Amino acid sequence: MTITRRELMQGTAAAGLISLAGRAAAQAGTLKISHQFPGGTATEGDFRDRLCRRFAADIEKRSNGALKAAVYPGSSLMKTNAQFSAMRKGALDISLYPLPYAGGEVAEANIGLMPALVPSYEVGAQWKNGEVGRMLAKTLSDKGIVLLSWIWQAGGVASRATPLVAPDDAKGLKVRGGSREMDMVLKAAGASVISLPSNEIYAAMQTGAMDAAMTSSTSFISFKLEEIAKNLTSGRNKAYWFMFEPLMMSKDVFDKMPKAQQDIMMEAGAAQEKFATDAARADDKAAADIYAKAGAKVFDLDDATLRKWQAIARDTAWKDYTARSASCAALMKAAQKLA
Repeated sequence: MTITRRELMQGTAAAGLISLAGRAAAQAGTLKISHQFPGGTATEGDFRDRLCRRFAADIEKRSNGALKAAVYPGSSLMKTNAQFSAMRKGALDISLYPLPYAGGEVAEANIGLMPALVPSYEVGAQWKNGEVGRMLAKTLSDKGIVLLSWIWQAGGVASRATPLVAPDDAKGLKVRGGSREMDMVLKAAGASVISLPSNEIYAAMQTGAMDAAMTSSTSFISFKLEEIAKNLTSGRNKAYWFMFEPLMMSKDVFDKMPKAQQDIMMEAGAAQEKFATDAARADDKAAADIYAKAGAKVFDLDDATLRKWQAIARDTAWKDYTARSASCAALMKAAQKLA
């Protein structure tokens, strides 16, 4: 078979167009990463903001500059509660987002802060490659979300006047739990509950609209609650409050990427997980130190108190979540195998 000069030039031109199209698709625009936490740098500040900046730098390096991302901290791009829905619609690329905030849209997401279900970072880490993790990732994928980084954080309680350590301490207090399921446990213990994002806790406690708040150790530090809290129940040793707060991406955006770029996104996300766990553990200890230095009383949970919280959770939140759907029941069953 003889190829003419004209055919060769046409083939070369076509190959060039394909190459240009590929580069254009890869560089269609800078990915936007949104989160609710205070901004900083790649080396200073809230570790969740640092993780997003590290991730952005990593995908740019791995893709030789074809992939770029900009980080928008402090809900500066869009309101916190709008981010999950925006990703599902393809209107936001990436967010580091507390999964249970999405429970109103996707009921299964509430397992991301199920009281006393995840007892340690080690158990949380087992979710990713375990049955519960595969099921959760599939559920979220079906709803338009891709999980990039699996991030767990322990937390506790900061309170204005009265310590909140054991369930009996909750009676009569106005408390922010952080999820529908945590709120159920608090109500069963006698508290009134308030629902708001963690970046709004300071103002609510400052005005007296809220007596106590449950959140992660990192948020206790970043939102400077030691300025108004007189007590801290720490998550440094034991905790019934473990939040799944992953780096996640719009499936609509992800699916439009070439396979090689999809692989880069997943690899860069996984590469941040050890950093996240180490930073979260460090913040568990740092929060206790910061609050003690500020004059707050710091309390640690013992096994007996932890069992009291778990007993309430089993009879309320766990049962309620299991009864919501077959999918929720299956997730709960799989998670309990690891707990």
